[in-house]
Amino acid sequence: MPEKDLPKKSRRSTGAMTLRDVAMLAGVAPITASRAINTPDQVSAEVLRKVQEAVLRTGYVPNRMAGGLASSRSRLIAAVTPSTVMTVLMGTIESLNSTLFDAGYQLMLGQTSYSSEREEALLEAIIGRRPDGIFLTGLLPPGKSRTLLMASGIPVVESWDLTPTPIDMLIGFSHTHIGREVARYLAGKGHRQMAIVRANDERAKRRAAAFRDELLQLGLPPVVEVDVQDRRSIQSGRDALTQLQQTAPDVDAVFCSSDLLALGVLMQAGVLGLKVPQQLAIMGFGDTPLASDVAPALSSVRINGEEIGRLAAQYLMARAEGRDVASPTIDVGFSVVARDSA
Repeated sequence: MPEKDLPKKSRRSTGAMTLRDVAMLAGVAPITASRAINTPDQVSAEVLRKVQEAVLRTGYVPNRMAGGLASSRSRLIAAVTPSTVMTVLMGTIESLNSTLFDAGYQLMLGQTSYSSEREEALLEAIIGRRPDGIFLTGLLPPGKSRTLLMASGIPVVESWDLTPTPIDMLIGFSHTHIGREVARYLAGKGHRQMAIVRANDERAKRRAAAFRDELLQLGLPPVVEVDVQDRRSIQSGRDALTQLQQTAPDVDAVFCSSDLLALGVLMQAGVLGLKVPQQLAIMGFGDTPLASDVAPALSSVRINGEEIGRLAAQYLMARAEGRDVASPTIDVGFSVVARDSA
């Protein structure tokens, strides 16, 4: 249909096509057009065809917020994550999104960049939009945001961590157990002077603390530590190993807080002529796809991020639809994947 044949908008109109415009173009009542869009099985094939053609011609997009207000459901899930480019979290977000999408839900993604101030502002804005559920990467500490979330009544899944006092539901694993397990693994391989290369975030700090404590209990020398702050990159890993070689040349094993940092350490070891793992063992975290493709292949801690995303989506949808979940807390565990670098 030519543009001139589309319903005319009044001067006071915003210019947005409405359901009434779609109904007029399709030659049906507005309530019939609404049924065709929202519950197509309740109208005839001919009516459905006419309404779909009208929607296509007008460019009409249903106001899901209005529909959500009427039914107290938005079919929208909000996810808050430190970064949208962190490889270790991509599997979780992709799995969360695909599981929700297949069930007719939409995912709204917000990034905090590890800023507590940004996280607080983002969560306040999200709560105001009343999504059916909220997914958090990590645990939310006591404070304004936690209080607001608990008062909102919105289903919440915290993830990638464990605590005995979650806000609502929790799907994660123990960072303390990871630190201790990696320490025992590297000590069991005969390494004695170890180092940590980590970014400045709470979960990495806890893995590092457990790693240090376990090695002290095993009677090994104190751990050397390099904090790269917020510089989570391959170059930061390279710089960290250069620093270690200058300040602690006897280090024979490095535990990194991410695979990106570990890959940087691995690359710089090659530049410096260090044999891996004979002179320097390297352990990453996250077991990202690159870990098994480099040479030597990178040892890492594997987290089933896809399972976290899938379960979180199922939990949030269940609660949004008034159903109970079997257990509000799930420990998905982890595994140390041994490859050539350690």
